[in-house]
Order: sequence, then C-alpha cells, then structure tokens
Amino acid sequence: MAKAELFQKDIPKSERVFYYESEEDDPIKTDEQEKKVEVGLPEGYEFIPRHWWVRAYSSLLFRIFWIFGQWYERRYWQAKFYGREKLKKARGSGYVMYANHTNPFHDVFGPALAADRRIFTIISPVNLKIPGIGKFLPMIGGLPLGRTPGEKKAFNEAVDRRLQQKKVLVVYPEAHVWPYVTKIRKFPAGDRSFKYATRNGLPVYTMTTTYHKRVRNKKGDLPRMDVYVDGPFWPDPAKSEEENRAILAKKAYDSMVKYSKKNSYEYFQYRHKSAKKD
Repeated sequence: MAKAELFQKDIPKSERVFYYESEEDDPIKTDEQEKKVEVGLPEGYEFIPRHWWVRAYSSLLFRIFWIFGQWYERRYWQAKFYGREKLKKARGSGYVMYANHTNPFHDVFGPALAADRRIFTIISPVNLKIPGIGKFLPMIGGLPLGRTPGEKKAFNEAVDRRLQQKKVLVVYPEAHVWPYVTKIRKFPAGDRSFKYATRNGLPVYTMTTTYHKRVRNKKGDLPRMDVYVDGPFWPDPAKSEEENRAILAKKAYDSMVKYSKKNSYEYFQYRHKSAKKD
C-alpha cells in the first residue's frame, strides 16, 4: 500500500496493527530513509531568502497554502480547533508550538490553522526529497535541520530571527510520524528542542491532535480530528537554560498527554513486539 493511502483511504482492520520495538521506530519511511541514505542540504542553501521577490513569492505561496488548508482540515478531516483564544496571551511576541506527530498531511496544514500568524516548521532534510511538494516546503515555512557546523549555525540563526520577527516556530518533538496514534510518545531528543524558547525568553504552546469516529461517515472508518491548543508556558528568567528546558519539556509533554486522553477512537493499533510473540 502506498504511504499516502494510509491517510486517504479506509484501510482493512487486518492492516491497521503496527508492532514496534521502540517508540523511535518509524512506520513511514521515505525512500532515502529505507535505503539509509544521508541527505544533506543543497550547497549554498539559504534558510532566509535574501531577495525580496523570493520572500514575496514565499508569502504568496503560504497564503494559498493556508486557504487550501482551511478546506482540507475542516472538510476532509472534519477538524475542530479548541483553545486558540489562549494565543492572545502571546500577542506581541513570537512563540514555539509543539505538536504530536500523527499524520504527515495534517501535520503540515494543522499548525497553520491552529496558530494566529505565519508558522515556520522544523523539518528533516529528507523531506526536501519528497516528490512534487519537497522543493516547495521551504517556501511555505519549512526549516530543514542542518548537518554541517555551518548549516547548524545558519539554521539556529534563522530560527532566532523568525522568533524575533514574532513568528511561530513549530516543532514535532516525537520526531517520527505514527499514523493516527492516540498516545504521546517520549521525546527522542529529550528537552533539547526547548532551547529555542528558552534562549529567546519566549512562551511555549502545545497542539494536540485527537481522533474520533465521524457522525456521517462517507469515508468508511477513517477518523475525524479534534485539535487542542494549550499554553502559554513561559521560561523562568531566574532559572538556568538547562533548568528551563527540562521544565518546559515536562509541561509540554504533560499538556499533550492530558489532551490525548480525549481520543475516543483507535483507528490504528500500536502494540509492542513482545505482545506479538505472546
């Protein structure tokens, strides 16, 4: 079955069980990941375009992307968004939004609708290789992680600049997409991704996607979504960066766990491999 069909078709129940060894297993892999190809950034890659016309084109593409996302989220997934009023507490500053990673298509559009301004999302360089859409991801806000020291420096500078411009940085701390999963997984990188909010003195929000049965279901058993925004969680200026990272990571994780309990439909089942042996 093609990867996109996981999210566009009703799948037989017999094919909806995934057995995992570790929460860092990846049920959906690109061709590069399956071949274990190390993907880097193009030479001279610009995290923030220098030319005004590129920036204008990027803004136009994001607007089109946002308009399409309205239809896609609300009509295709019947998504409902809750808690957006909490974002008012961060007016006048940028913020970092952490989300659970459950659907690669919704995970592109959902934060743009949940947030109250333009978003920039941390992505893997592998995503730039996705046929068709890969090359457009940076234009609609994708920030690929750098691998070389120079790329990492430029990446961090771009992140700080976007936050200083009062934009939204979106992070998927679970790292891997698990289709329709209803639990929150541990963050593989621990609290390291919380350095962006901490070093800039900015708040953290969470966006938790939950799954439910459709009332009028023309798509078989495909679920619909409820999306919850929570926060803000602010770093404490009296504490060290290391302390703040740990505190913010726990608050974000606990928030996402709290809202994940609102899931009412398990479309995919995730079972540890030990259960399969039993």
